[in-house]
Amino acid sequence: MTERTARPAPAAEAPRRPAPATLPTSVLQPLGRIGRWPRSFADRLTAPLPGVRALARLAREGAVRPRREGLRDVPLLPFEPGPLPPAGPGTVAVTWAGHASWIVRVGGLTVLTDPVWSRRIFGTPARLTPVGVRWEDLPPVDAVVISHNHFDHLDAPTLRRLPRATPVLVPAGLGRWFLRRGFTRVTELDWWEAAELGGVRFDFVPAHHWSKRTLLDTCRSLWGGWVLTDPAGHRVYFAGDTGYGHWFAEIGRRHPGIDLALLPIGAYDPRWWLSDVHTDPEEAVRAHQDLGARRMAPMHWATFVLSSEPVLEPLTRVRAAWERAGLPREDLWDLPVGGSRVLVP
Repeated sequence: MTERTARPAPAAEAPRRPAPATLPTSVLQPLGRIGRWPRSFADRLTAPLPGVRALARLAREGAVRPRREGLRDVPLLPFEPGPLPPAGPGTVAVTWAGHASWIVRVGGLTVLTDPVWSRRIFGTPARLTPVGVRWEDLPPVDAVVISHNHFDHLDAPTLRRLPRATPVLVPAGLGRWFLRRGFTRVTELDWWEAAELGGVRFDFVPAHHWSKRTLLDTCRSLWGGWVLTDPAGHRVYFAGDTGYGHWFAEIGRRHPGIDLALLPIGAYDPRWWLSDVHTDPEEAVRAHQDLGARRMAPMHWATFVLSSEPVLEPLTRVRAAWERAGLPREDLWDLPVGGSRVLVP
C-alpha cells in the first residue's frame, strides 16, 4: 500500500483533548428510537425547490451531462484499490469506496456511510469507476449511517446485502423505509440529536439539501450529515449531500475540533440549477474552513455522472482552491477511489 493510500498520523498527534466532558450538547436519544414526525420537512429547506420554469430551462439547455470533451478524462480518474488498513479499538481510519460511500473505522466499529455498491442507480449512467472495496473484502459492518433518501445515497440493492440486525442510523422520517425491509435496529434522529453505539457517538447535523424518492414524498423525510466521535474525542464529519451555507459554521461551533471533514466537491454544474444543494470545490474548501476542521477528504465525484462539469474538474479545482487558501497540502486527503488514510494508528 502506498503512502498515498495509507499513511499513519504522526506520533506527535497522539495526545488528545479529554472527550467525555466536551461532547456536544445534542439531545441523546436511545438506539432503536422511531419518532413521530411532521408530514413534511419543507420548512427546513435553505432555498425553495426549483419550479416549472427552472425545469423547462434545464430541459431546453440540456446541461445535465458533460460534453464529449468533458468525458475524455474518464480513464484518468483516480482508482487505486488496496487492502483496508488494520484497525484496532483506538484506530480512526477512512477508506473511500466511491461517491459518498466510506468505510469509517472508529472506536473499534466499522461504519458505512451512504453505501452504494451497485454498478448503476436509478436514472443515472453506470459508474465511471468500480467500487473501491469489494463487498467480500469488508469486515463485519457494525453500523450504517444514511444522509438522505436520494437514490445515489440510499441504494436498496446494496442494503439488501446487509444482515437485517445491522444497526442503521437515519434521518427523521426515513426509519419506516428500513423497517419495511426487515431491518430490526433502526434509529431515527432529528437535527442536533445523537445516539451512542459501542462507545461511539453519532450526531445528526443539518445540511443544505432536500429529500425525494418518489413522486409523492418530497421532503417527507429529513436530510443531513453525521459527526462520529470516538471515546478519545476524535471526530469525523460526514457531510452527506449539501450546498454551501450557514450550517457549516454552526456545526463547527457545536462540534469543535473536527479532525477530518468528508466533503462533497462534485455534481455542481450548472450553478444556477445546483448551487443550493451541491457545493462546488471552492465552496467545499470554504465549508472546511467554516467547520474549523483539521483535514478534508473530498468525495461525491469520480463515480456517477450527475451533472455537466468535466469529470476531472472537481479534483483540479479543489486542489487549486486549497492552495489559494494557504492550507497545508498534507491536510487535503484527495484520495483515489479505493484509497485509505489512517488518522490515528
